[in-house]
Amino acid sequence: MRHEISRRRTFAIISHPDAGKTTLTEKLLLYGGVIQLAGAVKAKRGRANAVSDWMEMERERGISITTSVLQFPYRGLQLNLLDTPGHADFSEDTYRTLHAVDGAVMLLDSAKGVEAQTRKLFRVCRQRAIPIFTFVNKMDRPGREPFELIGEVESVLGIGVFPVTWPIFRAGTFRGVYHRLRRRVYLFGEDDAGSSATAGAERPPVEVTGIDDPAVREALDAAGYDRLRHDAELLEAAGDGFHPERFEAGELSPMFFGSAVNNFGIEAFLETFCELMPPPRPRTSDQGAIDPGREEFSGFVFKIQANMDRAHRDRVAFVRICSGRMTRGMKARHVRTGRDVRLAAPTQFLARDRSVVDEAYAGDVVGIHDPGNLEIGDTLTGGSAFAYEGIPSFAPEHFRRLALVDPMRRKQFASGIEQLAQEGTVQLYRPPAGRVGDLVLGALGQLQFEVVKYRLESEYGVEVRVEPVPYVLARWISRADGRPLDLEDVDGAIDGLVVLDVRGRPVALFDREWALRMAERDHPELAFAETASGVVVRAA
Repeated sequence: MRHEISRRRTFAIISHPDAGKTTLTEKLLLYGGVIQLAGAVKAKRGRANAVSDWMEMERERGISITTSVLQFPYRGLQLNLLDTPGHADFSEDTYRTLHAVDGAVMLLDSAKGVEAQTRKLFRVCRQRAIPIFTFVNKMDRPGREPFELIGEVESVLGIGVFPVTWPIFRAGTFRGVYHRLRRRVYLFGEDDAGSSATAGAERPPVEVTGIDDPAVREALDAAGYDRLRHDAELLEAAGDGFHPERFEAGELSPMFFGSAVNNFGIEAFLETFCELMPPPRPRTSDQGAIDPGREEFSGFVFKIQANMDRAHRDRVAFVRICSGRMTRGMKARHVRTGRDVRLAAPTQFLARDRSVVDEAYAGDVVGIHDPGNLEIGDTLTGGSAFAYEGIPSFAPEHFRRLALVDPMRRKQFASGIEQLAQEGTVQLYRPPAGRVGDLVLGALGQLQFEVVKYRLESEYGVEVRVEPVPYVLARWISRADGRPLDLEDVDGAIDGLVVLDVRGRPVALFDREWALRMAERDHPELAFAETASGVVVRAA
């Protein structure tokens, strides 16, 4: 069992939108031998769609909306890749996913460097002290100087950087990378050096040689070769060595350069990634750290997805296994309810494609068919009662109300909005004595409301209008002394709407900032929290 666990590598790719994240994911699958022809995010005629984007809306817009789970072997390892949404409007899904990984690849656009969404996601990685690789993408296009990008990452993100590969150019054209740890040069053919996605559908021919080989000078011309030698010497003179312990503590990021669209630098990155990326680590629980090699199975739910198989109206809970081994048909303890659940058909994924597995180990991500009992953040064990640390939910920044176009579809509307809430797509609020029609929706981004509207129509046949509401802030309310809260007293005392979230926790919605400040000033006995433990999942 320990051998199998040591083979697992579980990681996410994080980036700002349009940095090339889904394209990089496709190319990793290409090199892993999972697919023979890489797709494009916005597929042109005759080209395959990206494997990791399974939702129709993702294919139409060319963005990733939900986290895809992709599992594939590479050089004796079992890689579990969680391809997260880059768009800021879906950052909560990404925050949850980062709880389930042991490392992250931070993808940067060579022209834009560190962008706003990258900063947010990087902070979450730093809080969790997980190892972070940096991959500078789009080197086939005009961009900023590599030394400038290193300085920006170090100054803006506050992390050390060690360039493992270094870009090589001939007359301004990206022709390969120099691997500093191996002292090897990876040269790509001139015919493959353009920005054509067609050329990048297959693995390009590559010549690997030493930096002193005359063939390198010939391929780069004198100016390109002199720049390579100068940069290599400057890096050796100016930088410290690579320290694995600093990397594993999240303090030092190995940096790679490449072009995902035409596959330059991908193989050199992937091979070094497999060498440096650590296996599963101990996980924090309410009974201390749980070692992945512990015999007893345990894991937690970090994602719920409805209707991956539209024909069967299924609901899949994604579980990160943290210790031991899961076997098909085994019974597991659902710690929150104290009941046993049978893991009848644990499933592994390549986006929409799925296969039932007989066993899975710590580090793996598996899907479990769930009739509606599991919630995001729930712990499953082989019998023990410990629970892994909760996954927080965040106060939404945008609020809307949904109006049903056809009142006869009310039942389908209630069913659909419940499923979407269980996934954490939106947060739902209702007055304590409210009806379905009184539901207020909260989200971190405007685009989430479009996703809700789209999925209600496409998956449940329900047409809705998205209508404005006056609220701009939400805070979870509790008594500072921990005693029970009297909702009627609070409702009459503050200038805000008191509602319940879908877990029955009281929330105050405010229509302006000063109303919240007044409530905090006038009621020191109350606590107004921006986050709540556990993700909101159960609709009313």
